[in-house]
Amino acid sequence: MSLYERLYDETERAQVRFVGFVSDEGRYDFGIVYTHMFFGKPLVVCLQTGRCSLLSQEDIDHLEDIQRIYQLKSRDEAQAVSNFLHHHVPNLGMEAEVESC
Repeated sequence: MSLYERLYDETERAQVRFVGFVSDEGRYDFGIVYTHMFFGKPLVVCLQTGRCSLLSQEDIDHLEDIQRIYQLKSRDEAQAVSNFLHHHVPNLGMEAEVESC
């Protein structure tokens, strides 16, 4: 007897971009998984810690969240990561998921 109800089970060929940069605060390596799931928000994975989050352009502006999610030591470090991600995370919206239906 099953004690759970499946919500979704999708297979998709996703595009992944690997990017890295260095700043005064340290070195950063990310994998950005582009998908049509999750309202078009890409999955941004820190390759050093394994911590990840679905991020939109708007989410990237929330420095406290970026600092907490990726366990960054300072607001300056969060600002550096935010600035970098702004150039690498696409500005997608709900249309990405609607198109796939």
